[in-house]
Amino acid sequence: MKMARGQALGTTSATHILSAYPTGPMGTLRQTPTIYMKEDVKALKDMGMKVYRFSIAWSRILPGLSDGTGKVNQADIVPYVTIWHWDTPQALEDKYGGFLNRQIVDDYKQFAEVCFKNFGDRVKNWFTFNEPHTYCCFSYGEGIHAPGRCSPGMDCAVPKGDSLREPYTAGHHILLAHAEAVELFKACYNKHGDSKIGMAFDVMGYEPFQDSFLDDQARERSIDYNLGWFLEPVVRGDYPFSMRSLIGDRLPKFTKEEQEKLASSCDIMGLNYYTSRFSKHIDISSDFTPKLNTDDAYASSETKGSDGNDIGPITGTYWIYMYPKGLTDLLLIMKEKYGNPPIFITENGIADVDSDPTMTDPLDDWKRLDYLQRHISAVKDAIDQGADVRGHFTWGLIDNFEWSLGYSSRFGLVYIDKKDGNKRKLKKSAKWFAKFNSVPKRLLKTTNNNATVTVTSVSV
Repeated sequence: MKMARGQALGTTSATHILSAYPTGPMGTLRQTPTIYMKEDVKALKDMGMKVYRFSIAWSRILPGLSDGTGKVNQADIVPYVTIWHWDTPQALEDKYGGFLNRQIVDDYKQFAEVCFKNFGDRVKNWFTFNEPHTYCCFSYGEGIHAPGRCSPGMDCAVPKGDSLREPYTAGHHILLAHAEAVELFKACYNKHGDSKIGMAFDVMGYEPFQDSFLDDQARERSIDYNLGWFLEPVVRGDYPFSMRSLIGDRLPKFTKEEQEKLASSCDIMGLNYYTSRFSKHIDISSDFTPKLNTDDAYASSETKGSDGNDIGPITGTYWIYMYPKGLTDLLLIMKEKYGNPPIFITENGIADVDSDPTMTDPLDDWKRLDYLQRHISAVKDAIDQGADVRGHFTWGLIDNFEWSLGYSSRFGLVYIDKKDGNKRKLKKSAKWFAKFNSVPKRLLKTTNNNATVTVTSVSV
């Protein structure tokens, strides 16, 4: 397998398409952790962070390797590593279509083995994939993320796909790749049993649009399609019944051997939570015809309930409404429906945006602080009710280049001053974490950053 070094799907579109993002600038090196590693590690230490979540770039690891020096570990910060964070090598996308082709399973397994073999002495916590649901929907359904595929006649970069089939094909191969990597890891690279492996799922909380049986059922289907799509296979070995019933032969089937490999394949699980929605039933017998895979649940996702009120206060980020209860509810679903697995909140946060008139000082991120405090309390509520939550990672460590919004949306606890040599400056939320982490407690904290960083720890 020969791969172009340094080119990953998504990074090529981000750096080569001048008008791809609303603020104009392409992805640059100003936030790259490998360049500013000392500054970023110092920021972690200044905040009292105990753990750090980041990903390993597939296209940069193969075909070349360098011997790492374990600098994060030397600072007494425990690494939590994501093997794949939407960064399929461009060479594999060009060669055979990436995750639309079954060959990706073997190639991913090879990459995972390289990671286990070369970094396993320092990394004891692994996530095979990050947000597979969002990746499949946005990359092969709506086509708003690389590789930008959608059905003919729709508005995307590559209208030559199938928005009702390709998301499920890609997702199926992701699950098979996960199963193969986990089997390899447990057989060859965790003989002492001191390491853990799992997957990080993007999740959205749901409430019924109104108090009715149909909307209650719509909520259940929404959760199945948002969380259960990838969670149920790694817990029970197959897709949710609602998906099998409504999608039919567009949803690939697992063999018995594949089901056995998938079931109970996660030692730990990550939940990336930002917001919630109301779920409203769509009558299957109506004139409604699914055009996207997200339509298959026959449930619309609404920001307002039947009373006309938003599900929660809207934040600076247009799609994030603050609703901490949604996180508590999801954690309790994990406890009651899925056997209470060890869980990490692997992403959680909001962004500062240039258009916010109340944001006069980039370091005074009081909205983020309020959001995080409320969600940390929501995690504690779930813990108090028996949920097995092991940690919380804030998105993110530093202001970074977002997939869809470029530099106009800043999720970091640490501000990068572009006018002062890209100097790292702690925001109000970061200083709060420093105080929070200085006091021994059951609930700790830490942080995270895009495609290469996370950090936030919760120890119970």
